[in-house]
Amino acid sequence: MIKLNGINKTFRVAKRQAGLGNAVKALFSREYTLINALDDISFTINDGEMVGYIGPNGAGKSTTIKIMCGVLTPNSGECNINGRNPWKERKSHVKDIGVVFGQRSQLWWDVPVIDSFELIKDIYKVEYSEYKNNLDELVELLDLNDIIKTPTRSLSLGQRMRCEIAASLLHSPKILFLDEPTIGLDAISKIAVRQFIKKLNAEKKTTVILTTHDMQDIEALTERIILIGKGKILLDSNLQELKSKTSTQKTLTVDFTGTAPTLNPDWAIADMREGRLSISFNSADYSVSEVITHISQNTAVQDISVSGISSEEMVAALYKEYEI
Repeated sequence: MIKLNGINKTFRVAKRQAGLGNAVKALFSREYTLINALDDISFTINDGEMVGYIGPNGAGKSTTIKIMCGVLTPNSGECNINGRNPWKERKSHVKDIGVVFGQRSQLWWDVPVIDSFELIKDIYKVEYSEYKNNLDELVELLDLNDIIKTPTRSLSLGQRMRCEIAASLLHSPKILFLDEPTIGLDAISKIAVRQFIKKLNAEKKTTVILTTHDMQDIEALTERIILIGKGKILLDSNLQELKSKTSTQKTLTVDFTGTAPTLNPDWAIADMREGRLSISFNSADYSVSEVITHISQNTAVQDISVSGISSEEMVAALYKEYEI
């Protein structure tokens, strides 16, 4: 279990004006400003949960992850992960966690990937039999067989990210922290990584904390989201419940033959072309069945689809609502 209670973190950052003269002055006298990165952060994540931790750039996501990993020490507050304090019991804590930072690598740049894996095995003191079983499984599931003997610098971004995920799981961690794990990946690689993470959670009950700006990752992997903005927790909710509460707006797309149907003036035309019409309506005022009945009575319907607010639209609405 992961439990954070009243976590606060402040950074002291030096600032100066542009120009050579100001640079010289800064050598002798610097001005500092305090940035409150985290302000009273509290939440609990149960074993086996997959949680999306979202927010805009600079909201405090990575700072929270680093505190939970034991990399940073907060100014105040408590953090208990599987009965341990991450920054006070770091050596024993890291044996139970895996971390993937999309913009940082834990693989050695100039050596084959398999050599990095071997070194990670020694760092974590993993028994050879456990390492071999995990390696064989990860190579198969993440399709690494053709690339593990290649130097990291020669891999594409998608190949490297699959190797990064494998490296973080060689020691069988109970908790997996993923910070932008699919950044820059092509569609096929993204799908493969998502399927692997879902399989890992289902079979091994690995707890997954995912931070990303890609809402397709959030929607594919998590049911719960925690929204952080300006260093504060703004929302902790079920994703589908939040989508239904955020907006009652629905979009109905109909393929038809013949004359276009007459519409209720309360409905807005989102798109119209030959043989296809998309309309937007408020489901609080008109049920989906009412709209479909009206359309089908006024034209020859070939196909109908209904969609609600997308995850991206929902998050954009939340950012606007909370002014972050």
